[in-house]
This record gives sequence, C-alpha cells and structure tokens, in this order.
Amino acid sequence: MNPSTESRGAAKRALLSLAIGSFGIGMTEFVIMGLLPDIAGDLLPSLWDSSRPDALSQAGWLISLYALGVVIGAPTIAGFVARYPRHRVMIVLALALTVFNALTVVLPTFELVAASRLLAGLPHGAYFGIGALVAADVMGPGNRAKGVAFILTGLTVANVVGVPLGTFLGQQFGWRAAFAVVALVFALATLCIALFVPKHPGSPGRTMRQELGVFRVRQVWFALAVGAIGFGGFFAVYSYIAPLVTEVAGSPEWVVPIVLVLMGIGMTVGNLVGGHLADIDLRRTLLVGLVTLAGVLALLALLAFWIVTLGLLVLVVGFVSAVLSPTIQTRLMDVAGDNQSIAAALNHSALNIGNSLGAFLGGIVIAVGWGFTAPAWTGAALAVIGLLIALLSFRSERHRTEAALLAKS
Repeated sequence: MNPSTESRGAAKRALLSLAIGSFGIGMTEFVIMGLLPDIAGDLLPSLWDSSRPDALSQAGWLISLYALGVVIGAPTIAGFVARYPRHRVMIVLALALTVFNALTVVLPTFELVAASRLLAGLPHGAYFGIGALVAADVMGPGNRAKGVAFILTGLTVANVVGVPLGTFLGQQFGWRAAFAVVALVFALATLCIALFVPKHPGSPGRTMRQELGVFRVRQVWFALAVGAIGFGGFFAVYSYIAPLVTEVAGSPEWVVPIVLVLMGIGMTVGNLVGGHLADIDLRRTLLVGLVTLAGVLALLALLAFWIVTLGLLVLVVGFVSAVLSPTIQTRLMDVAGDNQSIAAALNHSALNIGNSLGAFLGGIVIAVGWGFTAPAWTGAALAVIGLLIALLSFRSERHRTEAALLAKS
C-alpha cells in the first residue's frame, strides 16, 4: 500500500482505522494508572484498609503483568505472523484485544483480573509493530519516523481524551466501566480494519527462525536496552501519578484526570515533534531526549508538592517521553536489517519492559517507605542509565564502521 497504488483518501482511512486500535491500546495501558487506588480498594479491600501503600504497590502488579504480556507477545506473535497478509493479522490482533479487555470487565477477583491483564498485553506489540510497517510504507522513504509517529498518534491522543475520560468514568461508575469502554473501542477498530485496511502482503518466505536472527545483531540489543531502561523512567512516574496528585500535592481525586490530560497533551505534541526530529538527526534527538527526561524527573521529585508545578512538569515529562518513542522505534528498525516485522514489534517489548520495570521499582520504593516522590528519583536514575547505554551503542557503532573502512583500504 503506497500513494501510487492507493488513493490518498483510502490510505487515510486505513491509517485512521489502525489509529483507533492504537487509541484503545493507549487507554488499556494507561487508564489503569489513574484508577489504581480504586482498583486496589475494590480487589484488595482488606489490604487497602490496613495499609494503602502496600495495597497500591500490589495493585501495581497489574501494570507489570500487562507489560510482561507485551514483552512475551511482541516477538513471538510478530515472528510467527511475518509470512501472513498484514491486513488479516491486524484484524485478528484487534479482535483478541477486544476479547481480553472484555475479560477484565467481568472477572471477579484480583488473581483473575491479573491473568486478563497478562493476556491483554500479548497482542499489543505485534499490533503496533505491524501497524508501524504499514504506516512507514504509506509515508515512503525519508519519512519513516513520521510514519511511525502517525501510528502512535492514536496512543498519544488516548492520553489526552481516552485516559482522562476513562479515569473519570471509573471514579464515578466503578473502575470496570473504563475497561468496558476500552473493549468497545477495540470492537470498533476490528470493524474498521476489516472494512478499510486494504490487502497488504506479508513476507511469505520468512520463517520464525529467520526473524529470530535479529537477536544476533549487537546494535539491536543496545536499542532494546535504551528503550527498556531509559524509557522505564517515564513509567516509574506515570504508574503512580494518582497518589502523586492526591497524597503529595494534596489535591482532590477529581484533579487526577486533569493532570492526565496535561500528560496526554505533552505526549501528543512530543510524538509529532519526535518523528520530525528523528528524521533530521536521530542520534541527537535520542541523547538530548534522555538527558532532558532525567532532568525533568528530578525536578518533578523536588517540586511535586505544588499542584501547579506538578501539572507543568507532568506536561513536559509527557512531551519528552513521546519525543523518545518514535526515535527509539526508528533506531531499532534501522539496525535490524531484514528483520523488520519482529524489530518493529520488539520496540514495544522493550518499552513495556520499561513499563514493568518502572512500575515495579516505583512500587518498591513506595513500599519501603521512601514516599510517593521516590518513583520520580528512580525514573531519573533509569533515564541516566539509558543515556549511558545509548552513548555506548553509538561508540560501538562508530568503531565498527571505522574498522570496516580500514579493512577496505
């Protein structure tokens, strides 16, 4: 599918259909963070009554389990389906997301809801990865990062509209109402993809063994580590945004959706800017982004006690993190060689390792009594480690290039 074979209107409808699914993914991944106290109180009532920090920390496992599902599902599903037509794969993935999120709505206990969150995470990475390849084809050479940013637009818009709205609905009508909306969004995405995404061939000759060859590329491991650790700094804060607003800034619960809107606005703008900057200078965008993320998270830890500064810094955190997202995605696709399907999905494995790592470490520092600002300090440290890995990656690449030039001469 490209502008020469498909009309501009048909391409736009196809991409918008995929973006509806990414909107749903943005909701299902992030709405739980604003509703964490509600979920903890409902599914862990005894623990909630005895120790709210412990209940919040345990409820954070739901975030980590979703992220674990992404980590498991992205490479396995993407590698397995590389040979199949991509439009059919996207229909199946959207349908699976519909069913697994519907299970979150109806299952009664913490353990069963935890299982549903793991299942809901499985199709996430493959959906974004294969969708990113379709978007990149539409945008054409020289605009790949913009194509990746387009497919991520649904996710960032979800953080402006879907997540705050879902959080509000969850606070008013019970947290399950938010996931009912998520399931409906995925049902709509399934229908739109079936109607508007045209035939898009896969790679019939590709095998799982060939796709797994991506793991033999050293730079792929560097890129995955940058995403998993550096981006984990963002999730360390986002996972516990609700108690940061209510317990640290002392604001009422209804302020949480407003802060989430600010985060979403920052992410939406940052995603578009990041795609543009990465096409101009990917290395500089990645390095400056990680430095800035570390600095802003440190400021957040220091200034979160005032709701105005908290809101402004959350806006900037959302912006910087979203600049990094298409940058890391494009970097991974650039170094993956012929293994594009699995590489595009692996980025979401890496980011969700960061999701799981950030939520886990944030929960630990809260549980040991370091306070609700401790996850911000943890996030700053993770961003610094991600920066060091990126620098090591570029240095290794430069040395390898220089060695190859010397060998030719």
